[in-house]
Amino acid sequence: MGTRYLIDSNVIIDFFNGKLPSAGRQLLSGTEPVISIITYIELFSSNNIAMEEYQQLRRFADMTTIHPVNLSIAAETITIRKKYKIKLPDAVIAATAIVHNFTLITRNLSDFKMIDNLKSINPYEV
Repeated sequence: MGTRYLIDSNVIIDFFNGKLPSAGRQLLSGTEPVISIITYIELFSSNNIAMEEYQQLRRFADMTTIHPVNLSIAAETITIRKKYKIKLPDAVIAATAIVHNFTLITRNLSDFKMIDNLKSINPYEV
């Protein structure tokens, strides 16, 4: 089995806003869409989302595997939070990637670079 990816919200938003470079778009196009429940929440929490963007995100979410928080992810989140003192949403996303052996696709590598056992890739640098 090849590399499996977990997609961060900033990458999804950049994809739909046409901001990703072609190599990043190709990476996402060849990837089964998988996100954390946190990413799902982040995508739909803005009050400033245009109807067209909302509809695109709805269609994307409908074809996406969304991983909920279970006890394994909660335990890994606790470990990450105690060791690295990062924000809870980022810790849940990182824990989801670690528990399910995903490589995280994010443009915010600085938020995650210190976490042991987390593989990540920036779609702007592929």
